[in-house]
Amino acid sequence: MQTVSLRNIYLSMLLALILQLAPWAGFGLLIRPDFVLLVVIYWLLRAPHLCNIGTAWFAGLVVDLISGGLFGQNALAYAITAFFAVSYQRRLALFNIWQQAAYVFVLLVFTQCVVMVLKLFAGEDVPQWSYFFPSVSGILLWQFVIFTRLGIEPTSNQN
Repeated sequence: MQTVSLRNIYLSMLLALILQLAPWAGFGLLIRPDFVLLVVIYWLLRAPHLCNIGTAWFAGLVVDLISGGLFGQNALAYAITAFFAVSYQRRLALFNIWQQAAYVFVLLVFTQCVVMVLKLFAGEDVPQWSYFFPSVSGILLWQFVIFTRLGIEPTSNQN
């Protein structure tokens, strides 16, 4: 197993931020996953000693600044999601890939629900069911990354 450094975490978060800032339009904008949240969840589960709830809060503040929405809504949603991700992190190691994906999907939907509730309190209209498309595309991206990572990672039990 490779060691994880803060450099890897910060570079992946920077790449996720760049993908979040990319000029998405039309259907791509509708299904664009929350890249920053996916990276934060990945590092929360992989290296909770280096990426924690404070990191998620800060990442949420950065997303709030670049999105121009209600300041603090993503920060709060990311921090609550990070709490649930970290609290079940040790049990998640016992799950298979599909159970882990289901858990991450629940975290993505939960984050969107928190943001939606905060937007409703701010006076926005109730969104349509297409509001949850980013969670579906996010879990598809998650599975792609996990399967790619499993294919690249060398096995330790070679006979």
